[in-house]
Amino acid sequence: MRTKNVCRRCRREGVKLFLKGDRCLSPKCSFTRRSYVPGSSGTGRSAKLSDYAIQLREKQKAKSLYNLRENQFQNYYLKASKSKEASGEKILQMLETRLDNVVYHLGFANSLRSARQLVNHKKIKVNGKIVNIPSFSLREKMKIEPVVKTGFKIFKSEVPVWLKLDKANFCGEVVKVPMRSEISTDINEALIVEFYSR
Repeated sequence: MRTKNVCRRCRREGVKLFLKGDRCLSPKCSFTRRSYVPGSSGTGRSAKLSDYAIQLREKQKAKSLYNLRENQFQNYYLKASKSKEASGEKILQMLETRLDNVVYHLGFANSLRSARQLVNHKKIKVNGKIVNIPSFSLREKMKIEPVVKTGFKIFKSEVPVWLKLDKANFCGEVVKVPMRSEISTDINEALIVEFYSR
């Protein structure tokens, strides 16, 4: 997993992935200042992409957005392809209900990277038990809360409809598994399925 120069990922994919939290909303955002792809030929004319290249870029964008390694992402696809549901929707559901992603969506962290760090450092409880596995899959009626609530801050004012946030008590709950229409991620999952189905 690449940890340095994460702003290059946004420029590579041509969209803001909000990998650095508040910095992505400021004028210091590297994508705002240089929205062309990184590298010496970034400002030149871009060649027409093949179908394979378009599918690959979509897969890479999803990997960067959820901060996963290739083998992790591929395992999610393999699980989704064995499901009776549509593979594209299923893979997004599994990615969205990862513990680190839910912690971020509830506003307990200002970026997905920060949310993962909270989970890794045993700062988050699920149903009263400390969980330090970012890929932990959450189900309906699971309660998520910080271990220590003193001095804790909530960074987001809005949460997805499939989550419920109790700001007064610094805790949240998974209301249901999200449908595709409730996932706001700008990803074309059909292209990812096509990439792995080659």
